[in-house]
Amino acid sequence: MEFDNLHQVLRSLYTEMMPLCSTMIGIAKALAGLGALFYVSSRVWQALARAEPIDVYPMLRPFAIGLCILFFPSIVLGTINSILSPVVSGTASILETQTFDMQAYQIQKDQLERAALLRNPETAYLVSNEEFDKKLEELGWLPSDLATMSGMYIEKGMYEMKKSIQDAFRSLLELIFHASSLIIDTIRTFFLVVLSILGPIAFAISVWDGFQSTLIQWLNRYISVYLWLPISNLFGAMLGKIQVLMLTKDIEALSDPDYIPDDSNTVYTVFMLIGIIGYFTIPTVSNWIIQAGGMGNYHRNINQSSKKAGNMVGAGAGAATGNIRGRLKP
Repeated sequence: MEFDNLHQVLRSLYTEMMPLCSTMIGIAKALAGLGALFYVSSRVWQALARAEPIDVYPMLRPFAIGLCILFFPSIVLGTINSILSPVVSGTASILETQTFDMQAYQIQKDQLERAALLRNPETAYLVSNEEFDKKLEELGWLPSDLATMSGMYIEKGMYEMKKSIQDAFRSLLELIFHASSLIIDTIRTFFLVVLSILGPIAFAISVWDGFQSTLIQWLNRYISVYLWLPISNLFGAMLGKIQVLMLTKDIEALSDPDYIPDDSNTVYTVFMLIGIIGYFTIPTVSNWIIQAGGMGNYHRNINQSSKKAGNMVGAGAGAATGNIRGRLKP
């Protein structure tokens, strides 16, 4: 829930920063007006010099851009956000559904796993204090019984320590997983704020000859960055669906009374590593949907960072898993 609150803070930050674009409108109007003057005068002069009729239609472009600058928060940002917000809402609902299913299956799996361990006399005392006390009462005070008691205490302590280490490592991976999502969302919010505040300036520059492509580039980049959130939601929903399928298979196996559960989290660890690295590919996927030029260096840095992070986390996971199995495996 803490990460959900941080994501909500980023949404509120974007909304609070939007009024700042009004301070750029005055500068943009002056810049666009000067550009429109040169734009119209150059075309009128060219038509008169060639003794050709003046084509009025192309000259309407600066005035249309000027209207967009004058009402930038409502016409430009309001229109784009209202068109793209249903995409965000739809993907968010998909992610919420998958997250709820995953939590329900996880609770069911934990209950079945505990029940399976309780069915086995050799492991029941490891997960239940009642079974541990009951087994101690069955023993006497002979030297062999005292040795058995000592072994039971050692095995129970080792089992609890092993579970603690596994839970701590699992919590660390989950923290990095959620932090990756938060990093992408923070960078997205920063890009959107910058594009929104300086958007009127970009529109004004596009009035000048030679800079007409600035308008299209701004639209491409804004839409491409905006789509990071729905793509992130779809990626999270896909990961949730994969985990639901994995939990379903585990639940089917645990339903067999003769099945002995494996307490290793190797598959889950690999799964979390894939998710951590996958979050940093979201900008590249968004650029496939909306081609936004001028962002190649950023995508290259993101991909390099994701590879380095994956190597570091993978090395840490392998070392931690090896130490756990090497020290605690009977």
